[in-house]
Amino acid sequence: MNRGVSFQTAPMTPAVKWLLIINVAIWFVLQVILEGFLRFPVTQYLAMFPGKVLFDFQIWQIFSYMFLHSMQVTHILFNMLMLWFFGAELEQRWGTKFFLTYYFSSGIGAAILYCLGVWIYALVTGSQTGLIVPVIGASGAVYGLLLAQGILFGERIVYFFMLFPMKTRYFVALMGLVQLASMMTSSVSGAETAYLAHLGGLVAGYITLKTKGYMDRAEQRKKIKNKSRNLRLVVDNEKNDKPPKYWN
Repeated sequence: MNRGVSFQTAPMTPAVKWLLIINVAIWFVLQVILEGFLRFPVTQYLAMFPGKVLFDFQIWQIFSYMFLHSMQVTHILFNMLMLWFFGAELEQRWGTKFFLTYYFSSGIGAAILYCLGVWIYALVTGSQTGLIVPVIGASGAVYGLLLAQGILFGERIVYFFMLFPMKTRYFVALMGLVQLASMMTSSVSGAETAYLAHLGGLVAGYITLKTKGYMDRAEQRKKIKNKSRNLRLVVDNEKNDKPPKYWN
């Protein structure tokens, strides 16, 4: 994520707070202490290895990888800051239930698209590197939150590098282009950064929002249809001195 972007922030919300706590606790207890000092191979079991997901059916990795981060403090620090900056306002707007649905849909969707991408890349090029390199971090889900910010608050002005005013929608588009360019100039699996997973988070977030919009419209049409079925026409013909009465 870019350090030079200023966003309005919301107060700490319940789901965001617990996601922050769980991520930091897993990083410190499981990775720093259990793996770093006691040498227990946490990453081997919980990181996402596309080859293991696709061919060994270790499906849990498309979920568990979101809670692991590298030993560099900056990795988890900036992911958690972006989770708070982007996520709290969205949770306030959507409610906790849909916020969590969206967050995990973006993260898991990013993982699925990443696995498919590196598999196709391996078939085309013959390079197996992307299938065996582990992927960790909440960035895929965070990019999904970024997309939602751009869609819902697209007219809001942010300051790129704290200097250049830019509408949020353009900033999101710029970040997507940066990730695409970075991936194209490295490889599908990236160097130390899984750019394809970031793009996958954007795509998965968009699909989730479109699906939610379609379901909401279908539910609204259903309610209107049911309401129209329950309409009754009642005419009071006993008193001719007053006009008929109608109600539902």
